Amino acid sequence: MGKLKVAKNESRKDLIVKAGAALFREKGFGAASMRDLAENIGIEAASLYNHIKSKNEILESICFGVANHFNDHLEEIETSDATPLQKVETLLRFHIHQMIEDFEEVLVTDREWKHLEEPYRSNFHTQRRNYRKRFSSIIEEGIKEGQIKSIDAPTAILIMLHAVSGIESWHRSTAKIPAAELEENMVTILIGGLRSK
Repeated sequence: MGKLKVAKNESRKDLIVKAGAALFREKGFGAASMRDLAENIGIEAASLYNHIKSKNEILESICFGVANHFNDHLEEIETSDATPLQKVETLLRFHIHQMIEDFEEVLVTDREWKHLEEPYRSNFHTQRRNYRKRFSSIIEEGIKEGQIKSIDAPTAILIMLHAVSGIESWHRSTAKIPAAELEENMVTILIGGLRSK
């Protein structure tokens, strides 16, 4: 076992959090241990505690890192001059990009957040609920303006987010199409289904 090697623009904690996301995705938060994480990184388990207190701290960093990134992006979109349908498409593309480029962190956040300890779990749940409400309100605005079909906005959000979550199977595929083609196919199907004729 050696020292923790990090890239120039990366802290030791960043490296541990990224490795933790990969481990939690593979084993699930409950089954993963700090010893597993130390082995994956290539250091002694005791050395790991010099940089991080617990696997709960790693999960907090993953979940709130992802949540903050998504909320910051949503705020930019909400205040832009784009039409509601353009805003929905931009948000959908953002979700797709995140699931393609940082899928381990996004997937762990989506599936393991219920393992957060209080008060973090309640805080995260509130942020998650509010994010979906804000996303839904953009669709509702598009319906009022006649750009989007008269549909139930929360159901539309649920369908879109589940479709994006399904990108995990694309990562596992041995015969996958290019990421750009995947994105365009998803946008064609999901945004096309919303567009009012």
